[in-house]
Order: sequence, then structure tokens, then C-alpha cells
Amino acid sequence: MISRYITQAMERAHYEITEDKRYYGSIPPCQGCWAEAETLEKCREELQSTLEDWLLLGLQLGHRLPVIDDLDLNREELAHAEAN
Repeated sequence: MISRYITQAMERAHYEITEDKRYYGSIPPCQGCWAEAETLEKCREELQSTLEDWLLLGLQLGHRLPVIDDLDLNREELAHAEAN
């Protein structure tokens, strides 16, 4: 499930070229998840690595993670507590 989540999140990635000709990538639903590199391919690799770390930390700390394509990695007890 996590692999599918990462794949779907990476499909939402947005890339741009900065003023200093570097590539910047971010995943809008995943606030604070971004990367920068000299090439687009390296930026994609860095962004996926950052996303993986972002997810693991978020899960460990119990942060509410965005639901992507009906993929919900949030713990049920957290989702239930927020609904009440």
C-alpha cells in the first residue's frame, strides 16, 4: 500500500526550473515535501527519497497524512478521534 501511495503521490509532483538553472520539485498535497537538484532525473530521485522519509516520519509521529486516490495511510484511531 505504501508503494502505491508513493507512486500516486509522485504522479502529482510539480517541477520547475529555478533562476540558477536547477530543478525544483514538490508534491502539493504533501506539505513541506520538496527537492532540488541539477537535473530533472536527479530531482525526481531526491523528491521520491524525501517523500519516503516524509511519510515514515509522519507515520511515526502520528501526523495526519493526505489521502491520495483513496489511499489513506492514517491510523483508524486517529481518523476516528478527529471525526468526534
